[in-house]
Amino acid sequence: MSSVLIRNARVVNEGREFDSDLLVDHGRIVKIASSIEGENATLEIDANGQWLLPGMIDDQVHFRDPGAPDKGSFYTESRAAVAGGITSFMDMPNTRPATLTLDALADKKRRAAMSSVANYGFHFGVSNDNLDTVAALNPSEVAGVKVFMGASTGNMLVDDPKILERLFAEVPTILLAHCEHTPSIQANENNFAELFGENIPAAAHPLIRNAEACFRSSSMAVDLAKRHGTRLHVLHLTSARELALFEDKPLTEKRISAEVCLHHLLFDDRDYPRLGNLIKCNPAIKTQADRDALRQALLSNRLDVIGSDHAPHTWAEKQLPYRRAPSGLPLVQHALPALLELVADQLLPLTTLVAKTSHRVADLFAIPDRGYLREGYWADLVLIKPEPEAKAVSRQPILAQCGWTPFAGRRFRHSVSTTLVSGQIAWHAERLYDSCQGLPLRFMR
Repeated sequence: MSSVLIRNARVVNEGREFDSDLLVDHGRIVKIASSIEGENATLEIDANGQWLLPGMIDDQVHFRDPGAPDKGSFYTESRAAVAGGITSFMDMPNTRPATLTLDALADKKRRAAMSSVANYGFHFGVSNDNLDTVAALNPSEVAGVKVFMGASTGNMLVDDPKILERLFAEVPTILLAHCEHTPSIQANENNFAELFGENIPAAAHPLIRNAEACFRSSSMAVDLAKRHGTRLHVLHLTSARELALFEDKPLTEKRISAEVCLHHLLFDDRDYPRLGNLIKCNPAIKTQADRDALRQALLSNRLDVIGSDHAPHTWAEKQLPYRRAPSGLPLVQHALPALLELVADQLLPLTTLVAKTSHRVADLFAIPDRGYLREGYWADLVLIKPEPEAKAVSRQPILAQCGWTPFAGRRFRHSVSTTLVSGQIAWHAERLYDSCQGLPLRFMR
């Protein structure tokens, strides 16, 4: 691996901002100092005051590999990710085949090792008939175990009380939950179908997959976790009501934590008339009041991490009528620039954003030597450049396989100028470096 010297950066790390140089060698950060001299680095970058952040660790992506090459693969989506400031990802199990066996897990690791430019880890899935396998998992081999307590694909909806009781009691590592109450959702959709037939508008989505459906499921998950002492992480909170289920205290003192995703912080139900199915996702983007409550909760310890839930579908699929259009948004390419809009609007301190996208994610999943800018740690780094005139999203080619973004037409006031993954240049000066090879994430449990 080549050595890289970054000069004149504005480092943002562990609650501080300071001016510094940073030297990378053999994949790791070897020196952070106000001035580094006498080093003959292979590549020297003058940051000229740009922010230097630890790369985002995305705890929730759906890269569609294997099974849906028309939607995405580790090759395509990891390249979109590094362009958006994401240096590591954890992929979800609802692929084809689903990650419900050790063979399927090994296959995904092999695929990522061959083609991912970002570091990678994998969540294991739960079905109604693989609990013995889940209970016997080696906690260091998976990022976490994912349970869909709301509608999913194939055999991955788990809503039998007996199965859930056993899962929460026996899962050997962190349990991630997608929480929506399926019977409520089905009843709501049937009501709208009576009114609109097959022409249900996309704006009905947050009314069908409403806050009550989310709360009923997430409150049940929290109750199960408390009774069994489960290390529970609830994914993609979307409603103000759910926030009361989670404690405002440091992550190190919690057994139950929560994630929010960037689209639930940046869109609300006023966007459906313009974007329609392009922002159809599960759980649904809800009201402005819900969005604002989520933003406020980020300022405390009630919400622990920010993920993307990147879930691409083809443009043609998204043009189908509401009931047939799939749920999910492609988001990784614009992850950090989009989130930095909250910083630019003074709604979120930059140090807090870094904590929720890097530090706390590494802490939550027990990932050693990543998530911080520290000497001896892997060099997963992102340089962020201000864009005085605000850069139009349309100026940059869409790198995700699906070829579209819900951010089309938006302008972002910051861009990712450089991304290093495990000390390798992955993205620099609007160019991808295919020579970069992401590494498997380790989980120290």
